[in-house]
Amino acid sequence: MRHALAAALLAIAAGGVPASISGKTGPEDFRRDFTALQALDARVHAIGWKLRSGNAAFCPDTIHDTGLLLQDAGAYSKAAMLRRQFSLEGDIFVQATAPGSPASRILSPLDVIEVVGGQAMRDLPWSKDEPWKRLLDVEASLEASAADGRPFPILVAGRAGINQLDTTPACRTRFEVVSAGDDIGADGERVRVARGFIGLGYVEDELAAAMAHELAHNILRHPQWLSAHGRKRRDVRETEREADRMMPWLLANAGYDPQAAVRFMQRWGPKNDGGLLRKRTHDGWDERVDIIAAELPLIRAAMAGGGEADWTQRFVPRPIG
Repeated sequence: MRHALAAALLAIAAGGVPASISGKTGPEDFRRDFTALQALDARVHAIGWKLRSGNAAFCPDTIHDTGLLLQDAGAYSKAAMLRRQFSLEGDIFVQATAPGSPASRILSPLDVIEVVGGQAMRDLPWSKDEPWKRLLDVEASLEASAADGRPFPILVAGRAGINQLDTTPACRTRFEVVSAGDDIGADGERVRVARGFIGLGYVEDELAAAMAHELAHNILRHPQWLSAHGRKRRDVRETEREADRMMPWLLANAGYDPQAAVRFMQRWGPKNDGGLLRKRTHDGWDERVDIIAAELPLIRAAMAGGGEADWTQRFVPRPIG
């Protein structure tokens, strides 16, 4: 997943952050905009964690995860101001922890991380030409440390002793906020949520529905399958229907009301009937509501029988390779 994270970090390096974070403005504006960005990251990260961990029992591809979202001050053009404004004692710090995750039990936003597993953060190289690249190495170290599912050591600046960070299974996908654009989309490895996406203004379970739709694409390997088969219009339409159908199942296992998938489409669809969307590759929003609603009694029956919405008999990942 390194190249997917690299794409997001390249967007930051290219100026895909608020003007006061990358431009010539004062500390108050910088602090305000960074705090807003951090809150948005935390919101998307928390919803993504619920979806990923809640469906881990059924996902065909899972990882051991911590619920930790890290950031590198050195990736910002105003790195010195970031360090000063938030009294950071190092560059690798906690951007967010997902509520209820292992990370949330021992870490807090803005904690500076000195060691992950056996890797000291200060020993990771930083390049002026590629300031975003170090976070790739940090993420790789975090993923490698968590890979066997056992707790691993993590050292936080200013704390006495070493903490042990636990893991839990989660579906393999990253949710990332990007500054450019106004949409939401999946690439097979990550779900990117643009800062301009209208769904960010919706209530949590409706935003979760939009994110679940994109997670469905990744779980079912739609991006890879479509790339291998030429993205024919009928195939795109079929995969969109499949993601619509799967959306409420993913919501149910994440603790959300699966009916939120219908509410999302009813709110979002009339003004945006064309991009999660249409272009003759998507059904009309009212048709999509009917497709989603048809799954709801099946979900209720599944949960009444076992407490979980087991979708594995209804949805099968596309073959790739």
